Amino acid sequence: MKKIINNPGDVVPEMIDGLVRSYPQIVARIPETQAVMRSDKESMIGKVGIISGGGSGHEPSHPGFVGKGMLSAAVAGQVFTSPTPDQIYEAIKAVDAGKGVFLVIKNYSGDVMNFDMAKDMAELDDIRVKSIVVDDDIAVENSLYTQGKRGVAGTVLIHKLVGAAADQGASLDEIEQLAKEALPNISTIAVALSAATVPEVGKPGFELPDDEIEYGVGIHSEPGYRREKIKTSKELVKELLSKIDKKLKLDVTHKYAVLVNGMGATPLMEQYIFSHDLLNQLKVKDIEPKFMKVGNYMTSIDMAGISLTIFDLKKEKWLEYLNYPVETIAW
Repeated sequence: MKKIINNPGDVVPEMIDGLVRSYPQIVARIPETQAVMRSDKESMIGKVGIISGGGSGHEPSHPGFVGKGMLSAAVAGQVFTSPTPDQIYEAIKAVDAGKGVFLVIKNYSGDVMNFDMAKDMAELDDIRVKSIVVDDDIAVENSLYTQGKRGVAGTVLIHKLVGAAADQGASLDEIEQLAKEALPNISTIAVALSAATVPEVGKPGFELPDDEIEYGVGIHSEPGYRREKIKTSKELVKELLSKIDKKLKLDVTHKYAVLVNGMGATPLMEQYIFSHDLLNQLKVKDIEPKFMKVGNYMTSIDMAGISLTIFDLKKEKWLEYLNYPVETIAW
């Protein structure tokens, strides 16, 4: 294992420290936690607080999306491990400005349980808390850490929607309704060329021969649905797009947002080649995305691979929220 670290056990606190000291104008550490919040706390007054988080190793998710117009705070657990309820609870208290707090939770058993416990703790303090459990991964129905579908890169689009709505003064109930309406229209699927290596484990989460790929892997190296010999970018696009098409039933009369997401060790060169082939294949269907992002947004440490997310923009307001200006590290 070759990584630019010190003690493997210190990866998360040193990462968080480096992040907040590098971008003090955007984020600040919540004392005695591995959570970060917006530095401009005054601008959150009178607005719903938006919190996300989960295990570390998915950077820039989630601290990279903390800032004006997006998340109010993000809570970091150990690598691929949910943050504890007390840390989430501290974040809720830190961002509550009297209008309630909304939690964006990826569908992993530990995250769901710990965020729900923190929610209960906050409600004992008379802080109104609502939440959404994101399950956008259409690759497999159940996995190592989930009941139902996994929460992956589509989570970032939910961050963007609810963050924009909150910044514009939407109520807690309105934000919950927005998230519930949008989520079923977001689908994600990935392909891996190699697995992630957790620093404290020191070896990849699974082994893939040099000439093989795996479709449908999760962001914690959970198994996918098929392995086969390496394919061209055009063939990878065809496979992933066909799965999403089956789920969303892509239609030329609809508007779509697209997120091409690197899994951590995939160069932007390759992501743009994939995007080139994706746009060509969508053009065959006479579909041109109304919004598109390409880059590393929800990674899996050093996994080589890519995920594709498509969002069916059934409401014009959703596109407005995606284009709403933000001040974050990573968007």
